[in-house]
Amino acid sequence: MNVEEVFGRFERLQRSRGIWESHWEEIAERVLPRSAEFTGEREQGDKRTQKLYDASAALALERFSSAVESLLTPWGARWHTLRATNPAVDRDDDVRLWFDQVERVLFAYRYSPRANFASQMHECYMSLGAFGTSSLFVDEANIRGLLYRAVHLADIFISEDENGTIDTVFRRFEVSARQAMRMFADGDLSSDLRKQAEDKPDDRVKLLHVVMPRTDRDPTRRDRRNLPWHGGYYEIKTKQLIEEGGFSQLPYIMSRYVTGPREVYGRSPAMTILPDIKMLNEMSKTVIRAGQKVVDPPLLVADDGVVFPVNTTPGGVTFARLDGRSQSPVQPLFTGARVDIGFEMMEQRRKVINDAFLVTLFQILVETPTMTATEVLQRAQEKGALLAPTVGRQQSETLGPLIERELSILDEQGALPPPPPLMVEAAGEYDIEYVSPLSRAMKAEEGIGILRTLEMVQPIAAIDPSVMDNFDFDEITRTLADTNGAPRKILRRQDDLEDIRQRRNQAQAIQSGLAAAPQAADAALKVAQIASQAQMPTAP
Repeated sequence: MNVEEVFGRFERLQRSRGIWESHWEEIAERVLPRSAEFTGEREQGDKRTQKLYDASAALALERFSSAVESLLTPWGARWHTLRATNPAVDRDDDVRLWFDQVERVLFAYRYSPRANFASQMHECYMSLGAFGTSSLFVDEANIRGLLYRAVHLADIFISEDENGTIDTVFRRFEVSARQAMRMFADGDLSSDLRKQAEDKPDDRVKLLHVVMPRTDRDPTRRDRRNLPWHGGYYEIKTKQLIEEGGFSQLPYIMSRYVTGPREVYGRSPAMTILPDIKMLNEMSKTVIRAGQKVVDPPLLVADDGVVFPVNTTPGGVTFARLDGRSQSPVQPLFTGARVDIGFEMMEQRRKVINDAFLVTLFQILVETPTMTATEVLQRAQEKGALLAPTVGRQQSETLGPLIERELSILDEQGALPPPPPLMVEAAGEYDIEYVSPLSRAMKAEEGIGILRTLEMVQPIAAIDPSVMDNFDFDEITRTLADTNGAPRKILRRQDDLEDIRQRRNQAQAIQSGLAAAPQAADAALKVAQIASQAQMPTAP
């Protein structure tokens, strides 16, 4: 695709996104003011809270993003594991050990201070809750490692393939002329930009990053210009290609909360309750005005009893003609307004907002900390069932491509340990298994089924212990460990387990032999005595 075709498609994507921008701006002004820059450029440090009279929606969004982060990608815990696609290969201890090493390397690079994963992922969750769409750029570090950057939705223009998967991303961004010179030291920069870097190095220039499927690649070649995804940087002003490269996977990890029919961009909880958010802000303004009238009410002044002006400052003096009348010539006007009713109506709107941002749902386990293990599993099962649609989309559209992109970068950098022979024979095929708190909540039904079955069988086993032969307790133990997210390293290797049991059986056999030795000796002595008596000659 030549330069003219690239910018022609960019203009079409800009036009198709126009309606979304006004919608996003309206939400940002009331839910996420710092991101309110969809319909025009804003100055750094300017005030953006002019339309925000109640912060309930903004606080609910903060709780939403924090809860989603702690349940999907919790910092300081492994929230996914890797398994061989072939179950026979996955049961091999060397393969499991290799996957455990790969996971340790991946999490170490992902949560490295230089990578900046946790903070950028939190920004993505904020964008997801407010606007329904978020973008995370995953790049490789200069030497070795990973780099993450959350991209503002105002800079992103996307398109889907025939399967509804995002495969094209245009990113519009600004840098200073000096930064552009450093970023593309070997790039084909225009003479205008080079001159600007010399004369006004701190002035901003607009650039365009384009990533789309490559249609003219040669699969037999592995250079940057023959990778599955085309990547190119362009100057917007001069429409000049600065640098061209490629990617093995889409470097922009796009996430959408839900999508409407024939819509590319996602819809968010904030969009669903935007009328309630607006209503709450209007209610807040009304209640503020009503409260001002109660605290500082308007005054009733007798038309012929006061020497104007009326002094309403605390301790102020107003001169009045007092001729012994029973009523004061200046008195407050009480309208009988019920401010408390306004508070009740506002609380109803706040409840709806918290429900939309799943705040009440995330408090299910927090509000009842003293529960039995079975009750915890049941509550987790309920939570997993309610959040299954949301979680399923995030795992398939966001976390899956994210992990594949990370592993590909680390593999190209040589940061991963060499795979065992059995994994090489399996062509390195692997599956991702999520073990975050939310994923475990979704799988809690399996653990509940096991525990309930064992509880129901116990009365039968008291009568006929042979019914317990139906259960493979080794498999039960491993299944419960997986359901609860226990690390694999706490479980013994199968070979070690068999050795332990064999030694235990041998020790028990020896102990039984030693315990039976005195009785065997007594029996042998008696047999020998009987035999000797039988051989003695009888008296004549």
